[in-house]
Amino acid sequence: MTETEPAMGLDEQLQAERDRRTADEAVRLAYEEVFTTLSTNGFLPSVLPEEATFPDFVLPDTEGRLVSLASRLARGPVLVQFFRGEWCPFCRLMLDALVGALPEIEAAGASLMALTPDIGPWAREAKRNHGATFDVLSDVDCGVGLAAGVVFRIPPIYRARLMRAGIDFADRHDNGAEFLPIPAVFLLDADGRVAWRFVNVDFTRRAAPERILSALRRLTAPERE
Repeated sequence: MTETEPAMGLDEQLQAERDRRTADEAVRLAYEEVFTTLSTNGFLPSVLPEEATFPDFVLPDTEGRLVSLASRLARGPVLVQFFRGEWCPFCRLMLDALVGALPEIEAAGASLMALTPDIGPWAREAKRNHGATFDVLSDVDCGVGLAAGVVFRIPPIYRARLMRAGIDFADRHDNGAEFLPIPAVFLLDADGRVAWRFVNVDFTRRAAPERILSALRRLTAPERE
């Protein structure tokens, strides 16, 4: 009997996707434009730091119901995950990984809120395609992302590449601003302060579930003693 190959973790899946896509020189240059721009323009220092209070928000979910951060914080710690949209292959891998990790996240007493600039049917597609039971919320006009410092204007080469791929942000976001968030994660304590965060200007790199769970367990361990 052939032994079953172990499933790849999120980091390995992202690396495989990154290698596949950047084998195309035009794609590699478009990606590098984003990374270089954000690495050199003072973007990262503007991201909400640890110990800061996360901006409160009320956002629509995929069914149009309004969901507040305060309502989730009333239950305990909250993970706020920004993602670009279902159109992004790296986001799709990340969402699948979060769906798999959700039982452990909830067992640690935390809630997960995934925020995307996509509205209405686009956000609903993301939730349905991954069978997500956590909150998938439309960050309307990137308001929360801007307040958290994780949003950037899409640079021209990368924007042209996405347009050629048929990605219409005016439709998906219901505005012409052409903003996207980096795929940042913020772990908030029950008071809404940032206990841990993951930020990276390279959107092909994400916080693997084991890193998120490790941070969450460090936060909640004292409460169990």
